[in-house]
Order: sequence, then C-alpha cells, then structure tokens
Amino acid sequence: NYEMKHILHCFALYSFIAIFIYFSIQTSSSEVEISLFERYGTFGAILLYVWRFLPVLILPQCLFHLVGLTFFNPFKKKISLKAVPLLSPFVCFRVVTRGLYPRLVKENIILNMETCKNAGMANFMFEIVTDNRLNLPAMQLVREIVVPPSYETKSGALFKARALQYCLEEEVNRLQDSDWVVHLDEETLLTTNSVCGILNFVEDGKHQFGQGVITYANGEIVNWFATLSDTYRVSDDLGKLRTQLSIFHKPLFGWKGSFVVSKYGAERTISWDHGPDGSIAEDTFFALIAQQAGYSFNYVEGEMLEKSPFTIIDFLQQRKRWLEGLLLCVHAREIRLPHRIPLASAVYTFLFAPLMFLQVLLLPYLHFPRVLPLEMIIAFLAAINIYMHVFGVCVSFNKKYRKNFLLLFVYCIGSCITILFTVFIESAAVFLYLFGPKKTFYIVQKETTPLIDV
Repeated sequence: NYEMKHILHCFALYSFIAIFIYFSIQTSSSEVEISLFERYGTFGAILLYVWRFLPVLILPQCLFHLVGLTFFNPFKKKISLKAVPLLSPFVCFRVVTRGLYPRLVKENIILNMETCKNAGMANFMFEIVTDNRLNLPAMQLVREIVVPPSYETKSGALFKARALQYCLEEEVNRLQDSDWVVHLDEETLLTTNSVCGILNFVEDGKHQFGQGVITYANGEIVNWFATLSDTYRVSDDLGKLRTQLSIFHKPLFGWKGSFVVSKYGAERTISWDHGPDGSIAEDTFFALIAQQAGYSFNYVEGEMLEKSPFTIIDFLQQRKRWLEGLLLCVHAREIRLPHRIPLASAVYTFLFAPLMFLQVLLLPYLHFPRVLPLEMIIAFLAAINIYMHVFGVCVSFNKKYRKNFLLLFVYCIGSCITILFTVFIESAAVFLYLFGPKKTFYIVQKETTPLIDV
C-alpha cells in the first residue's frame, strides 16, 4: 500500500514537472527582440541578466527535494523497534521555554510522557529549561531548570542559546557523555513513531546528530493561511532535509531547532556558546559548527507535531528572525566558507525574494529575449515548489481526511492560492529585516487562551 502510494506520488511529481515545463515553453514569447545591450546599455543589460538569473539560486535545494521525494518513501508507516527499549541508551527530552505559557508546557509534558511509555521507552527523563519559574507539580522523570537572570555565557550568547548553554554547565548538568538529548519546543508533541525512530537512532549510535519531520496541521487549526503555507515545510523535511542527512550526513542547508537528537558528549564539545550572532538561528549555527568539526548526521524516522503561527504578524516576525539568523550564519567567520556555501544559496534566495517576485509583474514589459535553457530551469523550479505545497497538504491532512477526497482537494487548491500570499509575506519579512530592529528574538503566540498559571 505504501509502496503504491510512493509510485503514484513519483508519477504525479514528474508528470507535473514535465507538463509545467512544456506549457511554460509553449506560452513564452518567441518573437525576436532587440538585444538588451542595445535597448538598455551595457550596465543596464548586465543588471537585468543578473536579475533574471536570481531564481537559479534555489536550484541546489530543488535538486535535493527531487532526490528526497523520489528515492525515499515519504508516506507514514509504523516504525518497528530494532532493539529492546529497556536496553537502549538514556535519553533526555529537553524543552526550552521563556515560561510564558505554563499551562501549555505542563499539558504537553504529560502527553509526551504518556507517548514515551506507550512506545515502551524506559530510560528517559524530561528537562524543562525556563527563564521564568513554572512551578511544575512534582513528577517522576521531570526536572525543572530555571536559568538565573544573572547567568552570562563566556561569549555573550543570548536567548535560547544562552538557556541551552546553561544546561551544559558542570553544576547544572546530570548527563553522561554517552547519553542522548532530544531538543523540543514547548508546543512540540511526540508521536509513537518519532519515539521509536529516536530509539532506533540512539541504539544504532553511528551518528552523533539527527533530525526528522515535523507536521503542523494537527488538532485545532487556528490560522489556515499559516498552516497551509507551512505544508511546504513538511515537504521540505521529506525532500531536502532527508536527502542531506541520509545521503551526505551533513546539514548542508541548515536544519530546525526542534526534533534535534544529539549525543550529549558531542553537544557539550560543540556547545551553544557562539556569541550574539550565533543566538538568532542558534540551531543552524550549532549544526554548521558541528559539521565543520567532522561530526556525522542522519535522518530520524517518525514525525513530531507542532502548530503554525496563530497570526499573520507572528508569521511575519518568525520569517524575519529566520532570515536574520541564517544570514548571520552565512557571514560567520567562525565557519569556514565551504560549509556556508550551500546555506548561502538558500538564504540569498530568501533575501532576494522581493526582486524575484517583481519578475512576475515586470518581465512581460521589459522585452527580455527568450533563453530556452533558463526558461526550462525556472519552469522546473516553479513546478517543484508548487507541487511541494500540494504534496505537503496530502501528507499533513492524509490521516484526518483520507476518506474525504473532496475536502483534501479543496485544501490542495487552498495551498496553491496561499503561495502568492506567502511570497508577499516573506518579501515583507525581508523589508522588516532590512529596516527593522536587529538581534531580537520574537516569541510567537503559543496558546489561544490568556496566559495563566494552573
């Protein structure tokens, strides 16, 4: 059943790409135009050609997507344990929070502990690292760590990186180098599959770091725009992330800050103490430093559950923080250039999003000469990105609406409609980064109810 789904998905993917390229070429202008150098001069023509070639920056990512979605079956299946959980290494689930949503944290601890026990996990604990005391009820296997306001790292790390570094201090840490840490956000929910995937990963022990898929269409959906937009991120995990970790065993294009599995000894060696510049996108900065140090990465089977931002403002601010943090990673002198180049192609695609968006509006009026190979590449890039939005919907909503094909089709259409809005919002995030405050860590809303203690 899962194999047949994968075959049908691959057929749909390649058919859509081929059809999209064919019609893009057929509808493009074939009239002989005056040379851009004659029309706009040398300097103007060079600028226009550079502008026209900007979309090619995303080509490496799209090739990784194509490999991941083709050679790995992305459809959910029950993950079997490869060893007895009782004999597995010790695992610490570490949740970092500002302490603004105590009820959410407490409820998710209970749910996640039940999931671990139902999966047969035995050697584990949860650590809740918070800036503000949560007053968690006394629970076995749960430890609350409050980061003192006076605590400073050696390099001046900030925000989440500061809290994570505090956990590595000798007087705070209780883990051995042979133990494992699983980093979660405060809203992250485990699944039985992800717990089994983690157990298999740590039992295998061949790689020091790993990561898996996160989906965002679970439970009550607060903001449909953000959720449908984030379906692309699900496809991104199944495509680019899986390819880079499963084949190259390196986080070439970076990774997320949640569903991170790390060998404690390796994490302690790398540390989270990389200064203010390494504190905005601390996850990717950490990953690139670890890659540079020669550590090995792999893909972790299973999926975890999170929610998309609740408001458009949160969605905008989230993207702005990502852009700023990733640019700091790309420009970091601590990371050697070869380890930054793949990420740079992705980040500059984001940075130049407004200019690429303008191509859709202005290109017909500039009498740009037809360059068939370039048009085919751009058509391929557009096709695979559109397909990833639709495929992300199918993966995210498959379990909930697998018997209601009409509603699933409506959501697929909705995800296509949101593409333009997403491009607009992410373009706005670029301007917010360029002209807004720098080195801030915006916390998105995590609950729809007022913040109260329980």
